[in-house]
Amino acid sequence: MSELFSPLHLPSPRGGLTLPNRLVVAPMCQYQADEGCTTDWHLMHWGSLLNSGAAMVTLEATAVLPEGRITPQCLGLWDARTEAALAAHLQRARALAPATTVCLQLAHAGRKASSAVPWQGGQLLSPAQGGWQTVAPSALPHLPSESPPQALTAAGMADIVAAFVAAAQRAQRMGVEAIELHCAHGYLLHQFLSPLANVRTDAYGGNFDNRVRFPLEVFTALRLAFDGVLGVRLSATDWVEGGWDLPQSMAFAQRLKAAGCDFMHVSSAGVSPLQKISLGAGYQVPFAQAIRQATGMVTTAVGLITEPEQAQAVVASGQADLVALARAFLYQPRWGWQAAAALGGTVQAHPSYWRCLPRQAQSAFGQVSVNQR
Repeated sequence: MSELFSPLHLPSPRGGLTLPNRLVVAPMCQYQADEGCTTDWHLMHWGSLLNSGAAMVTLEATAVLPEGRITPQCLGLWDARTEAALAAHLQRARALAPATTVCLQLAHAGRKASSAVPWQGGQLLSPAQGGWQTVAPSALPHLPSESPPQALTAAGMADIVAAFVAAAQRAQRMGVEAIELHCAHGYLLHQFLSPLANVRTDAYGGNFDNRVRFPLEVFTALRLAFDGVLGVRLSATDWVEGGWDLPQSMAFAQRLKAAGCDFMHVSSAGVSPLQKISLGAGYQVPFAQAIRQATGMVTTAVGLITEPEQAQAVVASGQADLVALARAFLYQPRWGWQAAAALGGTVQAHPSYWRCLPRQAQSAFGQVSVNQR
């Protein structure tokens, strides 16, 4: 059996769940929400991803507060209206696909909020342009040309913790099996971790213990509120000298494990425009491997993993337990099928698609109609 298509058990207080293979769809912002609410775009998009052959589909960064959105078009889960929209579209999408685990990424963008969508420049929006005042650990803008965020007060931080908890409870009500807490890519919780964005002088800034305090408080509150699988997406390094780095990530991951974290999804960068990234195929895999070795936790590798054989090697060599892809699933919506055919694995497919298979690929599916009428 291909290691990439072998099962994996993810623990949780609810008893956990078993994934039939090691493929994960990474979260991808779509910028198609209406005042935080899902739209028919999400129905189409999720229906496609749930039919991709991946064992788990991670829904895009979902803001726990309106001011936590990256853009005005980003998805949210902060009230009954946004919950009803997301639940309805997700239920409809899941009815159109084989049983697939759904993971929801909960997020707050911090000082990177209030931005234009990428194809309109991605710049910080003023209130006149539909933007809003951003918040962060410290009053430091992401770019020197931008207006600074407001430094969070203790009351503001408590409100954010409560918002994460409320969003997790809403996710649990709609049957989401897993949550991924977003501590990566320069958004709010990563801003607290990185000394490049956090220059507080209170109990939440300065040394390592203080900088990890607020992300750990958010995680601990989520763990109490959500009894499904709970993981963290982490930027393992800022790619800037003097910033957040791999040794700190390994130490933070150990604390998350002690707090009840079920998996780590290991990415990098995003907190500073000074980052200098050494790009290459699988360039972030060594970070996932290091965190896996340091903690023994289930770990997901992501980043420029594009070929089935490459993904197989990551799992077979023990560098990571899961492999996440994002843009590859947009470009090739049945990437999981192709990987199964190439590696001798099996996936489940909706019966409406059974007759589309080339004969040489039919062995890759657990249930395949060979009737070509």
